[in-house]
Amino acid sequence: MSAIAGIYSMQHGPLDPELGLRLMQELQRYPADDARGWNTEGLFLGCHAQWITPQSRGEVLPYYDPQRKLAIVADAIIDNRSELFGQLQVVREDQESMPDSLLILLAYEKWGDQAPVHLVGDFAFMIWDAGRQTLFGARDFSGSRTLYFHRSGRQFSFCTVIHPLLTLMDGERVLHEGWISEYLAGQGRMDVADMFSTVYQGVEQLPPAHSMTVSPKGITFSRYYTFQTPPPLRLRSNGEYEEAFREVFGRAVRDRLRTHLEAGANLSGGLDSGAVVSFAAQELRRTGKPLHTFSSYPLDHFTGFKLGQRVTDERPYIQETIDYVGNIEPSFYNFPDRSSYGEIDEWLDIMEMPYKFIENSYWLKGIYEQAGLKNAGVLLSGQRGNWSISWGPALDYQAKLLREFRWFRFYRENKLYSHSMGVSRKRMLKIAGRKVFPALGQLMAGKQEAAPELIHPEFARRTGVQERLKELDQSPASQTVYDIRREHFRQPHVWNVNGTAATKLSLKYRVWDRDATNDLRVINFCMSVPEEQYVQNGMDRSLIRRAMEGRLPDKVRLNQTRRGIQGADGITRMLPEWRRFQQELREMLQDPRTSSYLNRPGLAGCLDRLGSEPEPLLIFNTDFRLLTRGLVFYRFLKRLS
Repeated sequence: MSAIAGIYSMQHGPLDPELGLRLMQELQRYPADDARGWNTEGLFLGCHAQWITPQSRGEVLPYYDPQRKLAIVADAIIDNRSELFGQLQVVREDQESMPDSLLILLAYEKWGDQAPVHLVGDFAFMIWDAGRQTLFGARDFSGSRTLYFHRSGRQFSFCTVIHPLLTLMDGERVLHEGWISEYLAGQGRMDVADMFSTVYQGVEQLPPAHSMTVSPKGITFSRYYTFQTPPPLRLRSNGEYEEAFREVFGRAVRDRLRTHLEAGANLSGGLDSGAVVSFAAQELRRTGKPLHTFSSYPLDHFTGFKLGQRVTDERPYIQETIDYVGNIEPSFYNFPDRSSYGEIDEWLDIMEMPYKFIENSYWLKGIYEQAGLKNAGVLLSGQRGNWSISWGPALDYQAKLLREFRWFRFYRENKLYSHSMGVSRKRMLKIAGRKVFPALGQLMAGKQEAAPELIHPEFARRTGVQERLKELDQSPASQTVYDIRREHFRQPHVWNVNGTAATKLSLKYRVWDRDATNDLRVINFCMSVPEEQYVQNGMDRSLIRRAMEGRLPDKVRLNQTRRGIQGADGITRMLPEWRRFQQELREMLQDPRTSSYLNRPGLAGCLDRLGSEPEPLLIFNTDFRLLTRGLVFYRFLKRLS
């Protein structure tokens, strides 16, 4: 709920008071309900607070407890409050008003450096322990909130965002070549694998699921949480699994509605956001408050294009959910004057670094703006739902049955799924067969033409980036989607970029992203559920479809053939700027600043293939993706100059 900052003299020498003021001045670009600093010998703590929860109104941060000799500054919303109240023996009279920062402080007093293990929610915090003369800090398991730091000599400084730390660094801002090489070489949208690094040399970040201790002896780091697949959950019937799902997920949604402001939610036409909205609207009905939903749709003149079973305009499905669930005040936006190209500079201001989610950038930022205008304190989402609540890939499950020689069940699932999808069994059998032996399928497909590279080959060789990425990806060719799912929750870098964007958008618009599908309790529950619950009777994502009966309309709940896709009109939005876009790409390829970073010959070929009259489908083209990522990086370089 805050931007936090601090400076610590590790030798306990006096601090220049101007340094703390400088940090706080840099945070003034963000709206705040309160801004305070706290000093003791050799230490400054600061907080630029946004009061989101009822308990945060009037909260004093930084907070110093003279009895415990502990001080805290926190950017946190803790969700398992009722559980912690019992464990920490908080008297009933204090529970309702107790701010989350004090709850964290009590957890630290009881469990020390193991306190983060007991916390569920979105958090980054630092605690000054005067008795031990140490600073202790931590970040939540998936990195929902950011925490950067800088160390020089015997001085340590930290902040929620990067730019205040840069003001404390002497000399020119030096780029971190390791970070840049991974950004340019990585094919997906994930963050770089080196979770301690940032785009700047000298500015580091605390990785998700890590804690740190700063003392006169130095800085130590600890990974306090690594996901382990829980034991299988054995219940007696489908109904018991469905009820257990509703209990766990309903609690996660309910906990994320804790705000004294309005409650909002992203709403698409699918299961994940629909499930979040259904539980949230029902809960708010009890308090007499509506749920504000925010949905994006394409340009009015966008005619779409053939993209298999994907739907570019989800409004019919969204409206079905709104009408069925009730207690919703909906808003639909298509942001007609925006494009991903026109948003680059604003996004670089927000992110403080190059980014890759270019295709969806205009509507993502637009919805935060609109939620802020409606005085929303929280914006619920279901971004991680595909890996948690709506898990259940039917064809991969059929392949799993084949590998386990479960012929009868495979025959039944294959037959029912083929019927429900309206596709021949022969075709479905062929797809499932390829999934049984993925390595063999790749061999039979033959050698694929290599995609062009964004990174300059010499820069890649000098930084050893390809070797680092290969070392990270040790997955065998026979890896299944079930292996990928487990690794998804074990690797902190997979989700870090989501938290980075959410933190910085929240500071700018005073709206917190709260993802119930990313709740650790929900993830552990979903990972404990047997696979037979996720695919049943020819139905993929079976558990959530069954559990949401009576809570979502059947048109949405049972839809297996149509999937929404956002940002499909991205090229159409860019048409008025297309020539300027191409001209800037040519400048990028000729600018000396990119000569050592970008693969100019390869990108020149991509540019030649774009053409002067692009088709809408180009938005999903590899050439376009590489060029736009290169352009974001180029704009970032120019800003440094």
